[in-house]
Amino acid sequence: MVRGPFTSRFGVIGSRHFETHGPRPHKVLGSGLISVSIAIVALASSAGAAVAGDIAAGEKTFKKCIPCHNIGENAKPSIGPIQNGLKGRKSGTVPGYNYSDANKNSGIVWDEATFKEYIKDPKAKIPGTKMVFPGIKDEKEAEDLWGFLEQFGPDGKKMK
Repeated sequence: MVRGPFTSRFGVIGSRHFETHGPRPHKVLGSGLISVSIAIVALASSAGAAVAGDIAAGEKTFKKCIPCHNIGENAKPSIGPIQNGLKGRKSGTVPGYNYSDANKNSGIVWDEATFKEYIKDPKAKIPGTKMVFPGIKDEKEAEDLWGFLEQFGPDGKKMK
């Protein structure tokens, strides 16, 4: 093997290799995969954050709910039902809480869209509900609140 400024005892290196043999496929493929992987992780992270809302802001908003509602592992029904396991739960079904007939018969299964519509004006969404709350009109604030609530499973443990 002839050694020159672009060679070593391991063979051709640097730009001479590219000029003579083209790009190193394993190097191009490897760096491409890393770039794609980073992009996918970044998109997934930002998409998840957009869907779930700002959990910290939602926790702050939940302070408006604390006079009537509890959440977490030691939550007990109070003036209102506990909020554990809200996502996917049928309205009017928390054991130990005496719901209005309107809530029990609403047919609502809680998801983000239904919750955001309800929390804007609870009495408009479920006429006859016992919930006396003026509502959260701000879309972002409602989204953040949902993001905070949905992290709690039926047992009150955080799922995220």
